[in-house]
Parts: sequence; structure tokens; C-alpha cells
Amino acid sequence: MTIDSGKRGSEGAGTEPRNTPESAKPALAGLVLAGDQQKDAEAVTGFIFMAKDISNAYLVTTADGDVMVNTGFMDHAERTKGLLAPKRTGPLRYIVLTQAHADHYGGVPAMKEPGTQVIAERRFVDTWRYFHDLGPYLGRRSAKLWRSTIKRAANAPSPPEVVPDIPVDRRYAFELGGRRFEVISTPGGESLDSVTVWMPNERIAFTGNLFGPVFLAIPNLVTVRGDKPRLVQRYLSSLDTVRRLEPEILITGHGEPIRGAQTIRAALDKMHAAVSFLNQAVIAGMNAGKDVYTLMSEIKLPEDLALGEFHGKVSWAVRSIWEEYSGWFHYDSTTSLYAVPRSSIDADLAALAGGAGALAARARKRLSEGRPLEALHLLDIALGAEHGNAAALAVKNDALQALLRESGGVNLSETMWLKSEIAAVEAALAPAQTG
Repeated sequence: MTIDSGKRGSEGAGTEPRNTPESAKPALAGLVLAGDQQKDAEAVTGFIFMAKDISNAYLVTTADGDVMVNTGFMDHAERTKGLLAPKRTGPLRYIVLTQAHADHYGGVPAMKEPGTQVIAERRFVDTWRYFHDLGPYLGRRSAKLWRSTIKRAANAPSPPEVVPDIPVDRRYAFELGGRRFEVISTPGGESLDSVTVWMPNERIAFTGNLFGPVFLAIPNLVTVRGDKPRLVQRYLSSLDTVRRLEPEILITGHGEPIRGAQTIRAALDKMHAAVSFLNQAVIAGMNAGKDVYTLMSEIKLPEDLALGEFHGKVSWAVRSIWEEYSGWFHYDSTTSLYAVPRSSIDADLAALAGGAGALAARARKRLSEGRPLEALHLLDIALGAEHGNAAALAVKNDALQALLRESGGVNLSETMWLKSEIAAVEAALAPAQTG
């Protein structure tokens, strides 16, 4: 999970909509902020220690020096380094990075010592370059979702450029101080350059965010923020790679380790079965001639395969899989082939409807019928024609608040998007209310 791919400080940080229910705080937000209260590194085993951050950093000690798996976010590198310092037993021989998201590798410059070798998947630099080249664009999008949760200083550092000393193609193994480490390419989770770090003698697997920021949850194959799409078959293949290892301890990017071979196997089986079910249901629906919106509405997981929707959602996975197979053109309108958006006729539609006020009244009716999404469609037209229409803004605020209540604050991106939209509407309404 990447938070911010560029140096933009805390622009807009702390902006929260009024009347937002306190319950609408996603559990994932608590995980990524867990390090704020940490005073000492936590022992996972007698030789593995965890420093909590937006994504956790792990220290593995050996008789001949130490290994780190991920280094945390650049903003908190000194805190992470300080937490792990009392557990150090020798030189830092290796840093293994499970993916090129800044919350996993941002602390490398602070942690790296003379002689430390950095290990990452062979596509790590490609992924880093993607976020670097699109930094301003992705940064604005990330800020909309994260700025009220992750507070960054005005002079916050940019993600560092990291070039691995050892790029991994499929698998790379090394031994240190009596411990064996195998770095295995497992693309398809949160990034196309993911690796799993396997300690076969201890039967411990570090998976980073291969399974997302919350374990036993729907994968976020294409994020709301934007990212290179992760393909469903690659996700399933990588999950199966970890499953075949038969780990007894599974250490992820966030939260506490999962322990017990049977517990881990049952969870991996369930995730594999659930995502396979969605994949097959999408294919069947496409072959039956159903459009993507119908499938997003219709496809549900059976109760025994239900997974958390903390970062991804079933409906989003359905759309991601549909578009992976079918592409960007939905065969629904000729206009999709050309560079003239539907919004170009908002003024015409508003005029035909009797103006933005009339559309706002119709939207209010839809909202009273429990149809906030239909209300928002109408309001998009009304506000496209008359950006500052107070009646339309007021209904939009109520529709967004209704969606936020319905969401239950479970999915982080959904919740943060709705809160940001509410804040923007309330800011637009403020001059009219005080004038």
C-alpha cells in the first residue's frame, strides 16, 4: 500500500466533513497508525522483531549479522531505526524489500550501512519509476484519500530512489549465521514486483502486502488511487506459491503475524476459493452477455467464502476482472470512442429539465426513496451546468452522508473518498450559508 508518491507535504491535512459519524473510521486506518504509540519493538519470535509503521519493518537476527525485511515509511525512518536498535546483534547484512511502495522501502537510506546489500524483485525499479514519473498525478489522488489520516509535515521527504544490489528473477537464496532465506517472486498482490521471504528451516513466510494490508480480505486488484493493474490469475498463482510452502508463521505488512499451519492453510484456501469464485462468475456473466454494472450488482460471495472488504471490495474486484478481460471500451455507447465526455451536454440536459434547481428537486426525491446513487447521477448534471447551485450542493451533501452511513466505514478508500467529497461540498456551501 502506498500513501503518497511525491513531496507534497500536508496540503489539506486534517480537513474533515462536519456531521461525519464517529463510527465511520475504517479498521485499516488503525493499522497504519499503530506505530504512533509503539515504544518498543515487538518480538515475533526470539530472533524476529517488528517495528510498526504505515507498513511494518522487521528485523531478523542471526549469529553473523542482521537482516531487515522492509524498512517502513521515510517519514518515520528514525523512529523505526530507534525501535529496532536495542534488538540489533551485528552488522546489517541485507535489506529485503517486498514491494516498491514507499511505506515499505522509504527507510532504506536511514537503515542501510556500509556493506548492506538490498534485495528486491527484478521489476522493483520499474515500479519505483512508475510512481516517480507519475508522482504529481498520483500524489494528488493519494492526498484526497489519505491526507486526513496520514499527517505529513510541510517539508516531508520524497520517496528515495532505491536500486537493488541483488535483483531477484523468480528465486534467490542466501544463508547467514545459520539461517537460510529464500526470496521468491510472487507478483500480483499489491504490486507487480512483490516477493515473499521464506525461511524454510523455521517455516516462516514474510509476504508483505501480497494479500493486501489486511489479511483474509478481498484483494484490491486496481486501486481507487490508481496503479498498474494486478492480474487475477497472477494473484491466485502467487497465493498458491505461498500455500505450497506450508508456513507455520505468516508475517504480513500490517498487523500481527498469523500463527499455526492449519490456521494459515485454511485462510489461504478460503482466499483462493473466494477469488476463484469471483473470476469464474465474471467469466460466466460476460459470456451470458451481462454488462459490468449488472455483474457488480449481482455477483456476491457465498457465505462460507465471505472475506473482509477493508481495502478492496467484491464489486470492485468484479469490475477489475471484467476490465482485465474486456478492456476499457464497454460496448455501451459510441461516444466512448471519442474525446467528448457526457458532461459536455450537462447544460443542455439541465435546460431541458427546467434548470439545475429542478434537477436538484428530482435528486432530493430519489434520495428520499433510498436511492442516493441515482440522486448523485442527477446532481452531476445539475452541478455540471451550474457549479455553485446551492440546492444541488445541499442534496449532494445529504446523498454523500447517506452513502457514508451505509458504508459502515469498513473500506478505507471508499470512506476517505466520501469524507473528502463531503468536505468539498461543505466548503462550497459555506459562502452561501454565511452570506
